[in-house]
Amino acid sequence: MITLLSRPGCHLCDDARTVIVRVAADCGEPWEEKDITRDEALLREYHDHIPVTFVDGRQVDFWRVDEDRLRRALASR
Repeated sequence: MITLLSRPGCHLCDDARTVIVRVAADCGEPWEEKDITRDEALLREYHDHIPVTFVDGRQVDFWRVDEDRLRRALASR
């Protein structure tokens, strides 16, 4: 499972979402997006580091999603 932590109005989050949608579709991998502004704990922890990408709960990237690194993280499970 790919998880994207984001917030509304974040252009880097829009870019990350584009990469994640493409990789998830290519790999048949489910993904979810969580808005950190709806969760105080996530907002405190990740406020300045979004977007943040996780694979199966393990952080893979922040600020920018590297497509190759995301694919490697999915393949190495």
